[in-house]
Amino acid sequence: MQTLLDELRRIVGTAHVFTDGDLSAWEQDWRKRSHGKALAVVRPASTDEVAQVVKACAVYRQAHPSCGVSIVPQGGNTSLAVGATPDESGHQIVLSLQRMSAVRRLDADNLTVTVEAGCILQNLQERAEEASLLFPLSLAAEGTCTIGGNLGSNAGGTQVLRYGNARDLCLGLEVVTAQGEVWHGLSGLRKDNTGYDLRDLFVGSEGTLGIITAATMKLYPLPAAQLTALAAVPSLADAVALLALAHRRLGAGLTGFEVMGQFSLSLVAKHFPQLPMPLSLASPFFVLLENSDHETEVHARSQFENLLEAALEQGCVSDAVVAESLSQARQLWHIRESIPLAQALEGLNIKHDISVPISRIPDFVRATDALLQQAIPGVRLVNFGHLGDGNLHYNVQAPAGADAAQFLRDHEVRVNTLVFDSVQAFDGSISAEHGVGSLKVDHLAHYKSPVALGMMRAIKQALDPQNLMNPGRVLRV
Repeated sequence: MQTLLDELRRIVGTAHVFTDGDLSAWEQDWRKRSHGKALAVVRPASTDEVAQVVKACAVYRQAHPSCGVSIVPQGGNTSLAVGATPDESGHQIVLSLQRMSAVRRLDADNLTVTVEAGCILQNLQERAEEASLLFPLSLAAEGTCTIGGNLGSNAGGTQVLRYGNARDLCLGLEVVTAQGEVWHGLSGLRKDNTGYDLRDLFVGSEGTLGIITAATMKLYPLPAAQLTALAAVPSLADAVALLALAHRRLGAGLTGFEVMGQFSLSLVAKHFPQLPMPLSLASPFFVLLENSDHETEVHARSQFENLLEAALEQGCVSDAVVAESLSQARQLWHIRESIPLAQALEGLNIKHDISVPISRIPDFVRATDALLQQAIPGVRLVNFGHLGDGNLHYNVQAPAGADAAQFLRDHEVRVNTLVFDSVQAFDGSISAEHGVGSLKVDHLAHYKSPVALGMMRAIKQALDPQNLMNPGRVLRV
């Protein structure tokens, strides 16, 4: 494969083709569950270089069908589904888009911004804010994850309730196909009814159909005020009732609605004692609400207080606090965002990113909790997530004092089957916002419609007949 490596060095420069030394930043996934071996890490600086790299790999693979050369596109390498790290074959090219991080154009009148795939999410948020505009995609990894990865996995986050997933924020794409051609689809149009929506093929495809190199994304006016509240609720059914009440009282101003189980917050209190807990942890569940108002802070606070007063009267809230400052609001969100870190410090765990119709979430949690407790006495459930859009991070922790690594070895397959079967019984999805990657690819045959899988394989075959792009992810072909 030396001739291929020489060609890649010619295209992007020798300094940007890594074949030895410590490559763990690219070869190991974020959760450190998977560690592969790359043939090379290649870092192009432009769409043209990406196209040349893909074309070189496609030509080489066609000339050497048994070589096993393939491409793994990678952004910030924050995938939670092991979708952006190489396998152990030593034949895969990790194509890192880190050098392609420019904001190409911000069009304030059109409320759009065109950015390269390697642009870090937080940098885009800040660039929009400098123009007094809002880019609403927000998630825990925003200081590291990239727009290309966000689109490749159709990322969700905390603002989906109001603004939708990454797919809903995207108007156009620039994509390098599996043949090394470039589709220039960076439209800023909100209406373009000229055939199949190619954009939606690539958003959520996890790099299996082509490589997103740039995107045109929607922007919004900055709200005049943004208030945050934390409420204790007696049950998940009460949390759903509070959500319905918030929809009626706040309308489009309701931009965040997160649920957190008592045990998940107790882990934050245990591992991050410096974080102040504004409410007693006696309640079984807590809700974090955000109200974005385009009038004034006084109007927003009045709306919020009226909502919480009504909720207290109805009994779906037992206690609540409204942040009095931006600093306090950030503290409340920091508590929510610290749950995954606290869970990691507690030990290895079995993560689930699932979605269930909001109305059925209380019954799903009640039934699945009982099944798990019956199967594994003492198991601890770290239940939190985006209740506003039906997405739960329904995670399973080993019993207190148990060996966490041994717990995973002994129970992960059984726990996954039990949880996924329950998700299916409640008309849900086994992957809400993290993608399929390689972690869930073998589950799709059981939980996805055969007709849907057949159509997906037909699309893959049509766009990537050599299976060059991120093989073994999303689909087995």
